[in-house]
Amino acid sequence: MVTVREQLAAPGPHFSVEFYPPRSDDEESLLWSTIRALESRRPAFVSVTYGAGGSHRDRTIRVTEQIAAHTTLLPVAHLTAVGHTVAELRQIIGAYADAGVHNILALRGDPPGSDPHAPWIATPAGLTHADELVRLTRSLGDFCVGVAAYPTKHPQSKDRAADIRHLAGKVAAGADFVVTQMLFSATDYAALVERARAAGVDVPIIPGIMPVTSSARLARICQLSGQPVPAQLAAQLAAAADPAAAREVGVQHALAMCRDLLAMGAPSLHFYTFNRSTLTLTLLDELGIGGRRAATREHDGRPALAQR
Repeated sequence: MVTVREQLAAPGPHFSVEFYPPRSDDEESLLWSTIRALESRRPAFVSVTYGAGGSHRDRTIRVTEQIAAHTTLLPVAHLTAVGHTVAELRQIIGAYADAGVHNILALRGDPPGSDPHAPWIATPAGLTHADELVRLTRSLGDFCVGVAAYPTKHPQSKDRAADIRHLAGKVAAGADFVVTQMLFSATDYAALVERARAAGVDVPIIPGIMPVTSSARLARICQLSGQPVPAQLAAQLAAAADPAAAREVGVQHALAMCRDLLAMGAPSLHFYTFNRSTLTLTLLDELGIGGRRAATREHDGRPALAQR
């Protein structure tokens, strides 16, 4: 299997997409319809999240393995330290390797429960920091490992300098690429890259994007990520006359930001899809990335996509 590192080294522009693990059979059918719609656009890679607090782990692993086995897509397996001993993490990493998955996004993860800002408590016989998970993964085979970064700083970091030191530590441990949490400003991305490069981080840093189509969702995302609410976007969403107008506000904001990011030399664009393809396809069409949208047949939810 090729690696994310190799994909990003090829001529671009590139994009990738992120899915979350389905919680039911109906959600799984929707996910596979979304995968089918995006596969023909040839993303550099696709990733499947681990679920809040490491929940839905079994579905995450199964869907990631199915993507590897039954599609032409390059899957990146999310892995968090939440709720796992080192022995369990070794077993999961080995299962991914057996399934042909050799690209992993190594995350510390949020604390279990509903409050992502709760104090972090490591699992007994587990790991405390993401750099430890990077080292563990690299020690177990020929893996390409990615890590996460926050556009401004992690909510629990003392300041931006400390936050960048943590990122540099993850790269020093063996990380090959970085994906940011959802951002709302190309300026924030540029500042993050500048801080990272000054700290010796020389791997690709991929900006994370999702069109935000309501004031409530924007406020919630900023609350969870610790980012300041972007005032202009918030005002535009609040002034939208109806959901269709709010959707257009979100799409246009994301489109302008994507164009700025590509002009800045971002190595790829990472789209958070929430298991739906429409907004991502709209942005790809407007940006001229990945070819034009192709007609697709109705899909019955089974992972019967193009075989390798």
